[in-house]
Amino acid sequence: MSDAKAADAEETGGEGTDAGGESTFTVIVAALANLGIAVAKAVAGLISGSSAMLSEAAHSVADTVTEVMLLTALKRSEKPADEEHPLGYGPERYIWAMLASIATFVGGAVFSVYDGVHTLIAGEELGDPLVSYIVLGVAFLLEGYSLRTGVKQVRREASRLRVPDAYYLRHTPDTAVKAVVMEDSAALIGLVLAAGGLLGGQLTGSGIWDGVASCLIGLLLVYVAWVLGRSNAQLLIGRPLPPAMRAGVREELLSVPHVVDVLELTTLIQGPTEILIAAKVDFRDMATAEEVEWACDEAEARLRERFPSVQRVYLDPTPGRGGRRSHPRA
Repeated sequence: MSDAKAADAEETGGEGTDAGGESTFTVIVAALANLGIAVAKAVAGLISGSSAMLSEAAHSVADTVTEVMLLTALKRSEKPADEEHPLGYGPERYIWAMLASIATFVGGAVFSVYDGVHTLIAGEELGDPLVSYIVLGVAFLLEGYSLRTGVKQVRREASRLRVPDAYYLRHTPDTAVKAVVMEDSAALIGLVLAAGGLLGGQLTGSGIWDGVASCLIGLLLVYVAWVLGRSNAQLLIGRPLPPAMRAGVREELLSVPHVVDVLELTTLIQGPTEILIAAKVDFRDMATAEEVEWACDEAEARLRERFPSVQRVYLDPTPGRGGRRSHPRA
């Protein structure tokens, strides 16, 4: 597989592998880790009086809600097409993933920034930070394991498609694994910031450090929510296949006997392993109806063989500009 083709396959979620099951496992691991961490952080924050710990608790709660929404997205997007939804439910995963990014912003970022600003203005009474340090250490291990699960999936897919890990993560339409990796990475950074706020308060006796750490955690979550929200918005609006892959689709169509030209080509990513292709095709003028039907079937078979993620192909026989003929009116 060439680098260009591998990158194109990566853009559409791979070459027909069962990414859905692996993504579900990745999200479940992250959800279970964050649920336990959220409770522990909240208890530690109340005992120590640390706003950064409470911000981290809000962060973990937001992450847990996010993962529940991602699980809902994965489940609902697997529903087969029906009469009311003839193109299937694939894009629904991006609606739930968008709601998940909003939950990250509202549930984590807003609370963290508010709590940090309140601490900077009103100050805080610091308690015993020992419990918080213990919780932060355990949380770091759990978040690290969850991140490791997501990174392993990213590396497997990137290696199989022969593209860099960062490229795969940036462009993949599998927003579930992208959300897990980004949120767990942010969680580890947030834990370091919270520990720094506790240590600064312990050394100086001032709650300013804790308030600053809380604000930084909030800004970190704003960034994560913005990146995930933008990715899902692009896919909801309708993202086409990358240029190199569109060229490959056109190449396959033109290689079919009786096809003279591809007048118009429309492509749409409907999910990590769902591609829709629609094209206006100019067939040879002397081709019979039977030959045109055969060519349409052959074109679809070739596209599915080269790009296994292709689920729907619609070809419209259309005469080219040079071949348009006037027909007598009835």
